[in-house]
Amino acid sequence: MPTTNSRFFDEVSKLMTGAAGAAQGVRKEIDTMVQNQVERVLNNLNIVKREDFDVVKDMAEKARLENSKLETRIAELERKLSQN
Repeated sequence: MPTTNSRFFDEVSKLMTGAAGAAQGVRKEIDTMVQNQVERVLNNLNIVKREDFDVVKDMAEKARLENSKLETRIAELERKLSQN
């Protein structure tokens, strides 16, 4: 009798392992399908990717800094012109 029980539990264990593997495969496939669908929806909404947003944000910050420097320089030049 112990061999029958052992064989039974071995078979149940194999069945559970197989079911867990199949469930994990299905989960990965569903995750991939959902991710693809979300990307499609975001592309249709013309949503900007985070990386692109960060690049443009950095460019805008540099432009603001340059603009501030130029404003200071123009003010200094205008002050010098008004003194002459």
